[in-house]
Amino acid sequence: MSTVRETPHSLAEPILIIGAGLFGLTQALELAIRGYEKVTVLDRMVPPVPDGSSVDFNRVIRYDYADPFYGKIAQEAMKGWTSEPWDSFYHNTGFVMASEACNEPYIQQCRKILKEQKQSFTDFDSSRELARQFPVLRGGLEGSSGYINPSGGWANAEGAIKELYQRCIEKGVSFMFGQRGTVTSLLRDGETLLGVHTLSGPVFCSKVILSTGAWTNRLINATSATSASGQPVGFVQLTAEEAKTLEAMPVVINLTSGVFIFPPTPETHLLKVARHSHGFEIDVQLPLVKHVISAPNLLSNNAASSFIPDEADAALKKGLRYILPQFADRPFARRRLCWYSDTPKGDFLVDNYPGIKGLFVAAGGAGQ
Repeated sequence: MSTVRETPHSLAEPILIIGAGLFGLTQALELAIRGYEKVTVLDRMVPPVPDGSSVDFNRVIRYDYADPFYGKIAQEAMKGWTSEPWDSFYHNTGFVMASEACNEPYIQQCRKILKEQKQSFTDFDSSRELARQFPVLRGGLEGSSGYINPSGGWANAEGAIKELYQRCIEKGVSFMFGQRGTVTSLLRDGETLLGVHTLSGPVFCSKVILSTGAWTNRLINATSATSASGQPVGFVQLTAEEAKTLEAMPVVINLTSGVFIFPPTPETHLLKVARHSHGFEIDVQLPLVKHVISAPNLLSNNAASSFIPDEADAALKKGLRYILPQFADRPFARRRLCWYSDTPKGDFLVDNYPGIKGLFVAAGGAGQ
């Protein structure tokens, strides 16, 4: 039996990375650290890209996964978040996973994996038990059960992406933004990749990595493997005094509704409420392609729009009332859709793209 091996890439061979989000920047930095001399990242905007799924005031950092593979990755990632310089962006507030249903299968599997990893957590069978550890949650999560993981919390995602971008620059990674960085299609001759088309013209390169998140299906037909969905997010403006009352609050997710809430951010005192569900689609008909895809806008900042469907607005308010009823009647100071790159089972999509030599895809990170 013969073994097929890929030819090693020359360190002087140019590589284009499309997308300056978390996936794109981490790949660029790793390639530069490994000695690749000509790594170039293209994006519509300078990172932190405001409508990328890896950028916002905060993102959940957790050990808690129902799949041992992702649980192991989370352990490795946490070593980074608790080390310089990333620890300056990480807030270990604790993580509460709750459900309104008894014996929630996802929670049961997470418990099993945490035990295998020898991580400590505390079960609770009622909201009263939960409130004993977190008095700030008194009056909320009525009838829920789950567990408290003291290790976990949230990260200043925008700050971390800025740091990552700076490190890429220091390592010699090149960047192209604006029209030069806005990729509209692949440039190819049959199955041979030649580069990409941008709004300002072609950029030639035989090695391209797509780290384009929710925009991926604008460039390749991967609709069976990944899709784009808009997930609703709302922000409640608190006073400094109100925010202080929530200082000891953990990150909380209610698996029944999909609603999760962060502690208020320092300085801004914004309380973020979000929901992870099937999400919403925006149909896009691509030129020269018969099928319709769901995708965020390419030529504008999707985070600038305050529109979310009425159903989503009502769900966020209901979710807020269930967890923090004292703030349930507050209006949202801001709302938006956060665009996710979904996959059928929540897996990362990291592989060579079949049928186009030289094209690699790294997507499906949203929600993980």
